Amino acid sequence: MAVEELSVVLPRVLIVSRRTVRKNKFVDFVGEYHLDLIVSYGAVPVIVPRVSGVHMLLDSFEPIHGVLLCEGEDIDPSLYNDELSNLSVEELEEIRRLHASDTAIDKEKDTIELRLAKLCLERNIPYLGICRGSQVLNVACGGTLIQDIGKEISKNLPENQRVVHMDYDNYDGHRHVIEVVEETPLHHWFKDSLEDEKMEISVNSYHHQGVKKLAQRFVPMAFAPDGLVEGFYDPDAYNPAEGKFIMGLQFHPERMRQEDSDEFDYPGCTFAYQEFVKAVVAYQKKLLSTTTIQKPLMLNQEMEKKRKIIVRSFSLARDLYEKGRTFQPSKTSDLDVGAEFLESNTALSLQQETRLMQMGATVRNASSYLQRLKMNEEKERLARKVMGKMSVEQLSDLKSFYNMMGQICSEVMERKLQDLMTLDEEF
Repeated sequence: MAVEELSVVLPRVLIVSRRTVRKNKFVDFVGEYHLDLIVSYGAVPVIVPRVSGVHMLLDSFEPIHGVLLCEGEDIDPSLYNDELSNLSVEELEEIRRLHASDTAIDKEKDTIELRLAKLCLERNIPYLGICRGSQVLNVACGGTLIQDIGKEISKNLPENQRVVHMDYDNYDGHRHVIEVVEETPLHHWFKDSLEDEKMEISVNSYHHQGVKKLAQRFVPMAFAPDGLVEGFYDPDAYNPAEGKFIMGLQFHPERMRQEDSDEFDYPGCTFAYQEFVKAVVAYQKKLLSTTTIQKPLMLNQEMEKKRKIIVRSFSLARDLYEKGRTFQPSKTSDLDVGAEFLESNTALSLQQETRLMQMGATVRNASSYLQRLKMNEEKERLARKVMGKMSVEQLSDLKSFYNMMGQICSEVMERKLQDLMTLDEEF
């Protein structure tokens, strides 16, 4: 297969960039480990830049087969807190000093990512949230967040239960234990690494916020010793082979690597990405199967006869109004058939239905004109004269009608005839 065809074949995973300032200029970036894993398992990462106004242009990134949200600043508290935080002004100021790079809220990024998360939830698009991405997912579903773990959890716990979730002096090397919940995806991924039947693994940690109230649809997959949720998923939306994957991980499995090495701490570290891409591939196939053009219906003799009658009705009206010819109908209902077909249609929008009903009535009027005119040269002249008195709007509508037929007639007719065939089979 040609290289240029791969982007058409491979499924697309949207990833939103993070903005920072470098040499007095904005720079957008995405961690390379995420991109490497997405590509290695057979998908194409499509980076959505954190640029003002992009949240209004998300339709331009279609088709979307998966969304991975993975890094960024704290989410605006107004998006999830119904009541004011119990933190004092002094405590909030101290948090801003300790976590200056994270507390600079980015409302544009919030808007972009929340819209993508809600789009995934509405359309069942596979979603993997890492760190901030897991928090975005929880907020999108009605959950809330702890604004600072140290101030809201750790200070109220005994020393032996406190957990350091952010260590700036040992950023990549810092680890803490989490307890994995049995019979969850996380359990299956790390099962071979659990020692002495303990449900514990050590994970990295780069956050000062976390889940406070977990959204109702989610089930926890792991907890830190201080009770913080470290992973969750939607069991009703998890089946990678069928294109279902909705999950959030507070830790970064893609960065759980041994010092000065690309070797992972556990074999299961990459499974989240592997299963996510599996779901993305399956979702793409499902999407393609629903948009594939269906083969024409094979009609029995009776259905084919009905189809020809309807087509003849449209053809007679076309000859009358486009070519100006008169004709001798074999039945007075020749034109009525087409009009009734259009007027009885209820599968279209109200605006389309009203429009077609008006056109159908106009076609029906043409039948009454012909019944009053004798089919000879004089009456042909009179018929043309009558047509000449029709308004430009009426004539324009009729002309537009035949242009529309090429676009909608086949779809509507197949639907109605399929219904008739279904009824025939039932009887």
